[in-house]
Amino acid sequence: MRRIVMFNRVSVDGYFADADGGLNWAVPDPELDAEAGQGMPEMDAMLFGRVTYDLFESFWPTAGDEDPHAAGRRSPAIKTMAKFINEQKKLVFSRTRKQLPWQNSEPLGAFSPAKVEKLKQQPGKNIIVFGSGSIVSALCQHGLIDEYRFIVNPLLLGDGESMIRGLPRSVPLELLDIKRYGSGNLALRYAPKRG
Repeated sequence: MRRIVMFNRVSVDGYFADADGGLNWAVPDPELDAEAGQGMPEMDAMLFGRVTYDLFESFWPTAGDEDPHAAGRRSPAIKTMAKFINEQKKLVFSRTRKQLPWQNSEPLGAFSPAKVEKLKQQPGKNIIVFGSGSIVSALCQHGLIDEYRFIVNPLLLGDGESMIRGLPRSVPLELLDIKRYGSGNLALRYAPKRG
């Protein structure tokens, strides 16, 4: 069965975007970029909400090796990531977007837990979710995320967009792995605690 893996950079105070929706606060990390490329073979699809899809669609098709988090910063690892993102299947929950011209994009209509369950039952590799706070929140509410991967950046934003909102109850997590980077970034992997 396919797994849903959430991946997001967050500030120490828990925001995944600043108050204006920007991402340029993320602390650059070449080692982390290279590792992201190494983890790509385990994924074969990306799941989006409309807002994050629109942002990705406006950047990645022409990104080349430019880092979306740091204007003017370039790296071969980002170029590898751009190739991956452009080639992968992109599954998009949106009530408003019907036409998705970016290659390998498929509209799924309004969010539905049943649609996600069906996706997980299909043959294939893991499905990754970048950003997409509203979709991550909905997936979490329905117990559909199999793994949470956070890159905690060594800074406080003070205000911004929370990654997960509106949970009716707490969700206990089990720590799978932790890794420190020279940049001060910290990678945390969690799975929902079962039983």
